[in-house]
Amino acid sequence: MTIINLQTLDTIQNYLSSDIIDIVLLLSLTLDKSHAQLISHNNYQLSSNEKNQLNQFIKHRQSGVPFAYLSGTKGFYHLDFKVTPDTLIPRPETELLIDIALGLFNQNQTYEVLDLGTGSGVIAITISDKNPNWNLTATDFSINALAVAKQNTKTNINFQLGSWFEATPNQTFDLIISNPPYIKQNDIHLNELRFEPQSALISGKDGLDDIQIIINNIPKFLNEKGYLLLEHGFNQQQKIIQLLKDNFFNIKKFKDYNQKNRAILAQIKH
Repeated sequence: MTIINLQTLDTIQNYLSSDIIDIVLLLSLTLDKSHAQLISHNNYQLSSNEKNQLNQFIKHRQSGVPFAYLSGTKGFYHLDFKVTPDTLIPRPETELLIDIALGLFNQNQTYEVLDLGTGSGVIAITISDKNPNWNLTATDFSINALAVAKQNTKTNINFQLGSWFEATPNQTFDLIISNPPYIKQNDIHLNELRFEPQSALISGKDGLDDIQIIINNIPKFLNEKGYLLLEHGFNQQQKIIQLLKDNFFNIKKFKDYNQKNRAILAQIKH
């Protein structure tokens, strides 16, 4: 790998000509210019402050810090969200949950919907924005994550602090959605995710600890004919179906945009 002396770079063109990771995004972030504007102003010479800021971004990005944590935002579905190291970075795979949920009920009627473990709030906020008639509740055990979610929302969402159903005593819902932790301990992919909150990623030896807690406790929190919608790991689908069979029927499986098993929708039997 070529070692680049950042101090020798001074114009937009110099930076663009380098092979620095995400350099276009980092330049755009530093200078508040689009890619097209960078190209049309490629002779622009960065000020000392701009260079220092950009070089800091470059060093963070090269050390593995995700770009979303540097920019502080990430697009999801049709909205942009604030993200911090207290929250997971929203991923395109999770947009599948939105598609499934939006197709489940009549948009003009009122339903009670719970986003369990909301993080930055992307699921609850996106659904609430698309379907203002639905009543959204969003929970998380992390007070810092809930603070980010509250900053992201522009609609009337009921945010509640607590671990799983401890946050929703005596409440019942027509639909409960969750993108819970589902990565197993010591998974080889965890190093790539080391800057994200590990408590939102890891769930025991097989990655199913939290999913099992949700499934075991959920019956008393679902209304008659209510649904559970779960995101899960690509190799966990059959185990989750077995966990669901006692209390659920009408179990449907979904693949993500990469054709990997990613979500399960199930209806309560009572």
